[in-house]
Amino acid sequence: MSLRTMSLRTLLFLGVCHTGRRCLASAPELRDQPKKIAVVGAGIGGTAAAFFLRQEFGAGAKIDVFEPDTVGGRVATVKIGEHEFETGGSVIHPLNLHMKHFIETLGVAQRKNVPSKMAIFDGKELTFEESDWSIVNFLRLVWRYGFNFLRMQMWVESVLDKFMRIYQYQQFGYSFSSVEKLLHAMGGDGFLNLMNQTLEEAMLAEGFSQIFLNDIVAPITRVNYGQSVRINGFVGAVSLAGADSGLWAVDGGNKRVCSGLLYHSKAELIPARVTSISIKVRPSKSGTAASFYEISYLGESGSAHSLYDIVLVAAPLHQGLSDISFLGFSPPLPSHYPGRYHQTVSTLVHGLLNVSYLGTAEKASEFTVSEVLTTDAKGSVINSLGSVDPVHIPPGYKRPPADQSKVWKVFSPQPLSQEQLRRMFLSWDSISEARWLAYPAYRPPRRGAPPFILHDRLYYLSGVEWAASAMEMSAIAARNVALLAHHRWHAQGTKIDQEDLHTRLRGEL
Repeated sequence: MSLRTMSLRTLLFLGVCHTGRRCLASAPELRDQPKKIAVVGAGIGGTAAAFFLRQEFGAGAKIDVFEPDTVGGRVATVKIGEHEFETGGSVIHPLNLHMKHFIETLGVAQRKNVPSKMAIFDGKELTFEESDWSIVNFLRLVWRYGFNFLRMQMWVESVLDKFMRIYQYQQFGYSFSSVEKLLHAMGGDGFLNLMNQTLEEAMLAEGFSQIFLNDIVAPITRVNYGQSVRINGFVGAVSLAGADSGLWAVDGGNKRVCSGLLYHSKAELIPARVTSISIKVRPSKSGTAASFYEISYLGESGSAHSLYDIVLVAAPLHQGLSDISFLGFSPPLPSHYPGRYHQTVSTLVHGLLNVSYLGTAEKASEFTVSEVLTTDAKGSVINSLGSVDPVHIPPGYKRPPADQSKVWKVFSPQPLSQEQLRRMFLSWDSISEARWLAYPAYRPPRRGAPPFILHDRLYYLSGVEWAASAMEMSAIAARNVALLAHHRWHAQGTKIDQEDLHTRLRGEL
């Protein structure tokens, strides 16, 4: 990575930290600000949307966030013994500038890093095991795969360099009306092509070997998305970026970001399930008719409804994940979009690992691997197996060796049976299982992602997950939709879907 690239990224981060000031200082007041805004969903996307909407529309707007379950959504923890552990989104990339900005704004710290080692399991034995010496790891990879590993890092870096453009665009207040236009603004036709071919096809075309894809790339996509190298090339590149060094997490749990953003936005949390959204026309003080969105919801006190100027839906509108009805719209709005979400089961086991399950002859006391990835072998039961640390690392903490009971996280496509657990563990004290419809089933080519704009002032954030599902992707979509809502409210069309922004803004940082 060049010094020039690092300098640009530093400037981008500083710019991201000041985006709110730009909006409130320079936005022309073409009409009164909205009085009431609703956000449906309090995961990372919904809480980030509330945060950015407050920046865009100022202190006068009332923002309500509807959430029937816990704040954080798929960013969640579970308590085992005296400590909490991540069950959902667990790592953040060092170049995720929105997430870095969030923790600086909220005043929370990054979790202390605990050194780890990785191995790859083919269902019978460990085919690769990291050494304590980086030069040994490098030589092993070169011996078996040539320079594929270095070329992969360069390929991912080239994708990330284009991906980083979105922060510059958002710093200058530009937004996009669809996921495809957002991706095209970042990476041109190249990003759209990645969306419509598999990662395997994209990497083979770049000259990577099939054995490298099977042995190294597939284990990475399986641990991050529970799917093979036949996912789309864009989400595949995002997955490979998740194998970079410098990954971090929030001290106390990543869900702290969600609760902190909600607090910082001064939004009101309404613990209720939204059942329908309809359009209503009411007379205004000027005598003209005004349209509003009526949200009907069900909470502990029963059913109720309320009117809003702007509504953002930050929950997936897909079968099994939402039952919101859209009433009175012409043309009609679908309650569910095509496609399905992929199930990943996260099982946390506090117990004693059976290292022989991994086909190793090492003694448990000498087995220091903390993360086991798996190849896409036929009949594979698990996607990964890893030793996990508490969300808060206490002073003097050391990860226990494998011959002692500790917490292991197993990702699998289906719930683990008692027999499967007995094969993996010699004994256990407790088991906690979470079944996530965590991310879409990525099957390229797709006709297109769901739209950001559902209606005049009704927006949908979660469509971005059909490009790639990650905490930072949700934050980028939240920023985009907040800008989009602001510009459309004030009829600022010159800030939407502008072409060739990279060339136009290249000299402005």
